[in-house]
Amino acid sequence: MTSFYLAVAIKLALGLISLVFVINLTGKGNLAPSSATDQVQNFVLGAILGGTIYSSTVSILQYIVILIIWTILILLKWLITNIHFIKHLIDGKPTVIIKQGQLDPEACRSIGLSASDVALKLRSQGIFQLKEVKRAVIEQNGQLIVVRSGDENPKYPIITDGVIQTEILDTIGKTEDWLNEELQKLGYENVSDIFIAEYDKGNINVVTY
Repeated sequence: MTSFYLAVAIKLALGLISLVFVINLTGKGNLAPSSATDQVQNFVLGAILGGTIYSSTVSILQYIVILIIWTILILLKWLITNIHFIKHLIDGKPTVIIKQGQLDPEACRSIGLSASDVALKLRSQGIFQLKEVKRAVIEQNGQLIVVRSGDENPKYPIITDGVIQTEILDTIGKTEDWLNEELQKLGYENVSDIFIAEYDKGNINVVTY
């Protein structure tokens, strides 16, 4: 009996150590999942810990191997963060469901939203008519972000991870050529050097890598 509790204690300690290691390596975002990948990796870890800690048929060595495999898979998140194609393939991307007061039924259907779902999400933000919405986007985690008609600033950055967000530029009535000219005036020649850029009442705030 003593050996059983000792094995459980060792497995629990190893699980906690691996969790702290991965969080410190990949970022604190894992504590508050913001994407499908974050949520899945947390579910998998919970299943590993719950399914093996109290199982006497899984040895400590086997448990260590399982944790190593899980850790390696989590490290692949680096690819998701740094390679845009893989990021969109695995995590998906935000879905625009309303543009200039016009609801896109096909976009809603593609993410499993019914008309009543959309209406409920809008009502929860105090919006009761589509014409009040300039732009509405469903994030990867299911959250609805709304830009009301008359809002001067977009609620999204115009550049993220070195990529120009053309749909955001359309929302504020600007073009890529305009953005490139403004960036050159500010001394930024290469968009790929920009980590994030925000549009704020006619000004562009830039953070580089």
